[in-house]
Amino acid sequence: MNNILAKPPWRDLLRQNRPLVLPGAHDAFSARLIEMAGFPAYFIGGFQLSGARYALPDMGLVSLGEMSQGIRETMLGSGLPVLVDADDGYGDVKNVTRTIRTYEAMGASAIFIEDQVAPKRCGHMAGKAVVPVEVMEAKIRAAAAARQNKDFFLLARTDARAVEGLDAALRRGERYLRAGADGLFVESPETVAELESIGRAFDVPQLCNMLEGGRTPILSCQELHQMGFSMILHGITLLMRAARTMAETLADLKQDRLDPTKAGVTFEEYKSIVRYSTWAEIEDRFG
Repeated sequence: MNNILAKPPWRDLLRQNRPLVLPGAHDAFSARLIEMAGFPAYFIGGFQLSGARYALPDMGLVSLGEMSQGIRETMLGSGLPVLVDADDGYGDVKNVTRTIRTYEAMGASAIFIEDQVAPKRCGHMAGKAVVPVEVMEAKIRAAAAARQNKDFFLLARTDARAVEGLDAALRRGERYLRAGADGLFVESPETVAELESIGRAFDVPQLCNMLEGGRTPILSCQELHQMGFSMILHGITLLMRAARTMAETLADLKQDRLDPTKAGVTFEEYKSIVRYSTWAEIEDRFG
């Protein structure tokens, strides 16, 4: 029901004088919670969907078909603008073109593609490799040309920091912008000084990934915004904390020590999240 409503263009969200904070959703339920919490937009990524849907690591094991189905189902939970992770575009320029058309038609507002060698992996894992810069430039040109709507926002992600060093990552960023990207995502800087260097290097919208337990220092959204980052990604926080809560609850059940007063949503709160009253009203009216 939410998804029929018009969404503000991604660029309009970036014009606000505050960081665009993007929690990551791994299913429709978490997307609904993000909207109810008052966030203006959210993110759907491969790490969350691979883990939540298939119990698999983010190592290129999930294809466009599986990812697009998961993203489509996740978007049912919220009408907010959404940034989606398109990995490396799932192949060459033909596949990139299909990927862009697929996600734009589904109603995504923004997308990023990366310059990793397939099979890719989470940006904070070891063992990454990057394609020649010319290969990624061709993908960006194909992605920009595939758009039907100029408001569909294209971010270029580079994982070169961990492979070739920060200077090489910044040079790649310059070339990716010239190829047609609207913004940049330099993945896994390792110090505050590196974050500062990236933030001041480009006068375009930039995304910073705050991955708890990853390579990048965790800073506040306001600190990162002051450095020059307009989008702050907290992609896996909800999933990781949900996993901890489920594991602890299962341990309680196994030991026969379930405490009904332990923190958790109430039955009434759950019914509110899934909009029970809305569907019950339809049932009563027409059933």
